[in-house]
Amino acid sequence: MPPTTVHVAIAGLIACALLQHHFDTKAILLVLVASAALDLDALLAVYWSGTHRAALHNIWLPLGAFALLAWDVKFRAESFVLSRWGEYGWRVGWVTIVAITFGHILLDAFYNGVNLFWPLHDQLYDFSGELLVSDQRGFVQDVIDLGDDGTTQRGGSGDVHYTTAVDPSPAPSPDEDPERVAYLAETGEHILLTVVGFAVVAYRIWEHRRGDGV
Repeated sequence: MPPTTVHVAIAGLIACALLQHHFDTKAILLVLVASAALDLDALLAVYWSGTHRAALHNIWLPLGAFALLAWDVKFRAESFVLSRWGEYGWRVGWVTIVAITFGHILLDAFYNGVNLFWPLHDQLYDFSGELLVSDQRGFVQDVIDLGDDGTTQRGGSGDVHYTTAVDPSPAPSPDEDPERVAYLAETGEHILLTVVGFAVVAYRIWEHRRGDGV
């Protein structure tokens, strides 16, 4: 899975693009913290097996949050969000939801899988396939394949273990301690995305504090 640093960097890029004139340090920090917080289900999995990539990586979390926010802002006679924070609160709220959905949950789904519909449906979905056009095979995709031999469905939460620093894979022998690794980046692309993401966020914060931002 992409490291938390990559998720946070991409969420930051999304927020910098969508917050518009509502950008400030508090808003961007809320987006970054929300994105990082989703990986806390790795810690939860130490005590409740199978909840990593499930408890905070399912689609119900952002859908429920957006439904609640939209109901409050668009349908209530007196909106709690608008009465306290105005349009700023509405913008920061939905941008945060978009950022965690595409920058974290779906990124993991298209990397090596998440339990998208947990707990209503315990099945890990992995969309990390290929999409190509070949002069011999034509259009080819194996991103979505729901067949028995496909790669999309990976099994339930008890069938797949994602190694983390707090919940490592078992050591080869009982006499060995399992290696605990916390990745900051797994590929060169991760390093590039992380550097660019945090650089853009830092620049927007600097620009806003100078009073030049819009």
